[in-house]
Amino acid sequence: MDRLAGQAGAAPVAAAAEAEADEEADPPAADSPTPQVSQRRDPHPSRMQMPQGNPLLLSCTLQELLARDTVQVELIPGKKGLFLKHVEYEVSSQRFKSSVYRRYNDFVVFHEMLLQKFPYRMVPALPPKRVLGADREFIEARRRALRRFINLVARHPPFSEDVALRLFLSFSGPDVQHKLKESAQCVGDEFMNCKLAPRAKDFLPADIQTQFAVSRELIRNIYNSFHKLRDRAERIASRAIDNAADLLIFGKELSALGSDTTPLPSWASLNSSTWGSLKQALRGLSVEFALLADKAAQQGKQEENDVVEKLNLFLDLLQSYKDLCERHEKGVLHKHQRALHKYSLMKRQMLSAAVQSREPESVEQLESRIVEQENAIQTMELRSYFSLYCLHQETQLVHAYLPLTSHILGAFVNSQIQGHKEMSKVWNDLQPKLSCLFAGPSSSLLPPGPPQDGRSSH
Repeated sequence: MDRLAGQAGAAPVAAAAEAEADEEADPPAADSPTPQVSQRRDPHPSRMQMPQGNPLLLSCTLQELLARDTVQVELIPGKKGLFLKHVEYEVSSQRFKSSVYRRYNDFVVFHEMLLQKFPYRMVPALPPKRVLGADREFIEARRRALRRFINLVARHPPFSEDVALRLFLSFSGPDVQHKLKESAQCVGDEFMNCKLAPRAKDFLPADIQTQFAVSRELIRNIYNSFHKLRDRAERIASRAIDNAADLLIFGKELSALGSDTTPLPSWASLNSSTWGSLKQALRGLSVEFALLADKAAQQGKQEENDVVEKLNLFLDLLQSYKDLCERHEKGVLHKHQRALHKYSLMKRQMLSAAVQSREPESVEQLESRIVEQENAIQTMELRSYFSLYCLHQETQLVHAYLPLTSHILGAFVNSQIQGHKEMSKVWNDLQPKLSCLFAGPSSSLLPPGPPQDGRSSH
């Protein structure tokens, strides 16, 4: 999990990450000291405007969030560095009407910039770097995870208006990492650029701490349930794909049986015509079984794309909320407590110095340090309230995504209906072809008829 201790800064990506051999560098740590901003640029105009009404409340719906942008991330095969192979992606944005090439390390730097500029917001986690011997399955899973990451970011209200997102999705120059870092220099984080930050406490409800605890518990429960739903959906999709493989092999074995050229022994010559008819019929059945396998595979892939991926998208969002809650508790609140403890020690030192009548210069230095610490405490209190302010908005954003549940269930039901309908048609077309299997001069057997809805003929 990311651990951003309420700071505005994040550790810079190592220079080796820009080299071909180190393309898959570890994501930067988030426990960096707050940067000292000596010169502040004007942030994006939309972030500086005072919002209308109650700024704490978000009014966006799921449809509005999804309409902000749709970003595709496709693998570009066959890319190689000077010494090692590396993976490159084509990232296409509907909103910016752009298509750019990005490597994994570009995502890492972009992720770092988001944590630096928005430490109190839900920044989705990146998938892991490549491990030795990474196979196609791992690469495809990471491509899907990167696509989920960038779509969650592109649809997030504050992120979607930030210059870093525009650069990442539309800058086609040779070094997007340098451009991203350059854009973040001397800017500061959201707390420093938001006009409402010093007054965040005024907009918070009186029971904000209780609301925070209740919301955190609710979202934890939702996460656990959706995690189980995702696991089951994966198994259902996997079974459909396994079923497709079994049907295909079943048909191939029937075809192999029908194509057998081993001559019949003389004692079986009386049944030679029957065996020949059976072989011809078996060869024809392989076509239907191949079609059945194709339908089952299509259903499995559709459920992977429309059900499992949407569940994973929502789980990524919920996980980023859980990470944010931890950053709030272990970061902002912890730093505030440390600042208060340090202030208490200084006050005791001040009293001790006064009692012992130390030199005036020493006392003045201590007084100056105490004033500095008081200012630091005041800043940490403001950051703590602003963190709660952002948490309140991020909680609303999570709830705005909850209707995605109906999209997921609808996709699952439609996939099942369509899949069973298409396979049922193939099975029905296959049944008349079984009659030749029961044909023969001495055979009184008949192919089984269609089911009678459980009603007995007696």
